[in-house]
Amino acid sequence: MNNMAHRLEQYTIKRPNQVLIVKVEVEGEMDEIAIFKGFSSSLMRPTAFDPDIPVLPETTMIKSIDVVASPYNPETPHYLKQGLTWEQMESLLQELGV
Repeated sequence: MNNMAHRLEQYTIKRPNQVLIVKVEVEGEMDEIAIFKGFSSSLMRPTAFDPDIPVLPETTMIKSIDVVASPYNPETPHYLKQGLTWEQMESLLQELGV
């Protein structure tokens, strides 16, 4: 999973005008992770200050990924792509070489 998380972070470094909203399941609990300019942060629970502590642990299952225009406004998000599967996102990652 950390490889997936790293690739998603690298995507946002190469696409700084985009934010990824990743809906995941971690140990039976749902979470939403925002990834922007190479950094990940949970939108539903506390995020560690230490960047070496992964926001997406190995047990994470990605449910869907939304690509949103930056700046991200949770009240009125501007979706560029919505509800992507990991397989669909992986093709975007490969296009950028990450």
